Amino acid sequence: MESVLRYSRSSIVHNPVLVGQVIDFLIVSTGKKYLDLTVGAGGHSLEIIKRGGRVLGIDLDPEILARARQVLGNQATLVEGNYKDADLIAKENGFEKLDGILLDLGLSSFQLDSPERGFSFRFDAPLDMRMSPELGVRAVDLVNGLNVGELEELFMKLGEEKQARRIAKEIVGSRVDHKITTTTELAEIVKKVKKVSFGKHIHPATQVFQALRIAVNDELNNLREVLPKASSLLGKDGRLVVISFHSLEDRIVKDFFKSSSELKVLTEKPITASEEEVGLNPRSRSAKMRVAEKLST
Repeated sequence: MESVLRYSRSSIVHNPVLVGQVIDFLIVSTGKKYLDLTVGAGGHSLEIIKRGGRVLGIDLDPEILARARQVLGNQATLVEGNYKDADLIAKENGFEKLDGILLDLGLSSFQLDSPERGFSFRFDAPLDMRMSPELGVRAVDLVNGLNVGELEELFMKLGEEKQARRIAKEIVGSRVDHKITTTTELAEIVKKVKKVSFGKHIHPATQVFQALRIAVNDELNNLREVLPKASSLLGKDGRLVVISFHSLEDRIVKDFFKSSSELKVLTEKPITASEEEVGLNPRSRSAKMRVAEKLST
């Protein structure tokens, strides 16, 4: 998600991405049941509710869930939890044989705009990056606790960072004198290795920050775990809509859709944002939406 952000804070827009396409593919109508696995600030869910849909929303982040409650009020059932536990949460709330499920994997701009959360290099903040305070490991623990080889593997596998080894060595060398504790410190270390390219809007530390966030929150394993559960929660002809923001997520979704005997793929190629939407909402630039439909129950 960081990769879609320009350096100016004014470029951040608090809008749900691909909202029109999401509503169209979910075929939202009165009385139908929808599960929003990452409800965030409630943008997508609000549009579903406006069209008469019933919504169960899940989010691991208590701060962002509080915002969703302000937006949605009592019009939706909201639960603080990990979307990997969607099957249990849905059953507890009487949401089964669903008409549609949405999984928007993007980091909320509200989270990016909260300096104390440590998600963004745009602020000088503690290296945290946890979606929930209940999670144990923080980014600062990984940055200061892993050796060169472990950091290199982390940055390569979860950040697809080509200069992973050089960055890992620079980090380990830098922490000899003092512990690396802030986002600014880490970003400056990465910038020593990766020079800023003129005309590019992608910060040199983007992939390193992505890798740390994914590791701290175990995002890819959670995604692998929830996809078959989401499929099982759908009723016949129910639709699963997934919006990803980097190739690691998109590959997992694409492979699952293709391999599932329960689902029919409706999007041969991922749906992306129009130039107009990208202009209004830069975070949509990296969004890729894939949709599949349940064949049987």
